[in-house]
Amino acid sequence: MLGTWKRPLGFALGLGLATMLSPAWAAPTVAQPGALNYVEGQAKIGDQVVTSKSVGSAALNAGDVLSTGNGRAEILLTPGIFMRVGKNSAVRMDTPELTNTRVEVLKGEAMVEADLLHKEDHVVVAERGANTELETKGVYGFDADNGTVRVYDGKANVLEADRHVELKKGKEILVDQPLQSQKFDGDSAKASDPLYSWSKLRSEYLAEATASTAQTYIVDGGGWYGSGWYWNPYWSMYSFVPGDGFFYNPFGWGLYSPVYFYNAPVYPRFYGRGYAGGSRAIVPQGGRFSGGVVGRGAQAPAAPMMRSASPMMGGGRRR
Repeated sequence: MLGTWKRPLGFALGLGLATMLSPAWAAPTVAQPGALNYVEGQAKIGDQVVTSKSVGSAALNAGDVLSTGNGRAEILLTPGIFMRVGKNSAVRMDTPELTNTRVEVLKGEAMVEADLLHKEDHVVVAERGANTELETKGVYGFDADNGTVRVYDGKANVLEADRHVELKKGKEILVDQPLQSQKFDGDSAKASDPLYSWSKLRSEYLAEATASTAQTYIVDGGGWYGSGWYWNPYWSMYSFVPGDGFFYNPFGWGLYSPVYFYNAPVYPRFYGRGYAGGSRAIVPQGGRFSGGVVGRGAQAPAAPMMRSASPMMGGGRRR
């Protein structure tokens, strides 16, 4: 059954408070855990087909199953954590709660990108009787067909019956065997896994959407209430906006807050993975000019390599 939401609200990280956004950027839904954030190809929630038009109005409630055929989908978990579902796969939302989020991978593959994880968060991904609790930000792979759990980056605890294993970067377990952490070839796995490649690309798009969202709240003013999910109408999806400064997500893309842009409001244009120049600066009262360019995994920048999608800055989809 499709979940729907009733008011144009966003929610704040940690407390999960629903707060009204500014009219120009008002969210069409409440961004609860389980919210559908992207669809391509064939996907369903229960028996109901979902498409890109369902983003912003559909979510997995407790017990709902998201399944894919020749398609992929992305859902939100707690703020800053995304689950991506591969082709011919299925996941069930067991508990869509802010401080207690549990999803089970029933079939095929799913991948989790955790950009930010607070001590209050309790995010668990179940697979064939094993429960994996995420401990740090990172990238985590789940393959229910082959019974594997992999940590591409980060750290997790895997529990099965009375057994417990800590899983770190570059390690995996087979859940149908006595739990034992073992190495896997990360480079080979990344190169051969289409879901990993797709997740990396989605991460880049989301970083661009976050930058445009953060810039818009500085340009237009108002409507920003700290760290959390924010609806970006130019990208037709939610972006995660940090509460302060900037940091890199596990795939190496920068995530920027409105506070960061306020302190260094110079906006270079970003097309793909290269800097194209042509920056435009808007300096609000108390702001300052600052120059610089950043690439993936570079040093702390003075301004991000993200193309704005705000009304004043132009742009939108990545070229």
